[in-house]
Amino acid sequence: MTTMKQSPTAAEAGSSATASFRAGNATGFGEAQTSTERVDTVVRAVLDAVHGVIRAHQVTYPEFQAAKRWLMDLGEGREWPLFLDVFVEHAVEEVAARSQQGTPGTILGPYYLPGQTRLPAVAALPARPDEPGSTWVLSGQVRDIDGNPVGGAELDVWQNSADGFYSGFAPHLPEGNLRGVVVTEGDGRFEITTILPVPYQVPTDGPTGELIAAAGWHPWRPAHLHLLVRAPGHRTITTQLYFSGGRYVDDDVAHATKAELILNPETLPDGTHRSDYDFVLERD
Repeated sequence: MTTMKQSPTAAEAGSSATASFRAGNATGFGEAQTSTERVDTVVRAVLDAVHGVIRAHQVTYPEFQAAKRWLMDLGEGREWPLFLDVFVEHAVEEVAARSQQGTPGTILGPYYLPGQTRLPAVAALPARPDEPGSTWVLSGQVRDIDGNPVGGAELDVWQNSADGFYSGFAPHLPEGNLRGVVVTEGDGRFEITTILPVPYQVPTDGPTGELIAAAGWHPWRPAHLHLLVRAPGHRTITTQLYFSGGRYVDDDVAHATKAELILNPETLPDGTHRSDYDFVLERD
């Protein structure tokens, strides 16, 4: 009898993340409308920074060769999306946030999958009949920056299961599990029933994990719900909601938490947890 493997490897997660990125987000320098001058300026700055670190910390040849081998392993393991999303994306998002209004954003991360089931404004995320976890209801309204409701807005939602894994990246989870696109009513309101997410660690059996171990870091992200909130004529918000008092909220390996995105769920008499959160979109 064959037993299905429960824990995805870094190679499997990296391969899925790479395929997902190439399917929906991959652009070259030309498509990004990046000029020759801009490429020259940014790349020279990156190289100058690397050279500065080497000189300041007197990096040795054995250390350089170890770094070269690690970079090769990272590429061959298709872990670049994982590594960049965990350790670099938060800085890019911080720069973008300086010119944006509305609900604060944060990183997309490597586990987004497009094309999920569309759901009405009041809905439960697709889940297994015996989905483990504590029931959680998130309700609220999508508005524009002037306070007007945004009807027909989409909340593209995804989260991990009670064992810390995402569907599409773990073989034991059915396709689309705890993922969905909730469409608001005319008054912009929504109510999503799901389970409370849990903290999880990024895959550590590949090059990213090797670096984390070598540096003595921890690999954990706090519990969170991912959302893309979008509507025609408005800027899409990429964000995550966290939980007050949750483990790693103040020590996120991806440095993605923001105070404005931390919820304090109410626990009802029947044990259900409930949160209210409104999203504010700015016009394009």
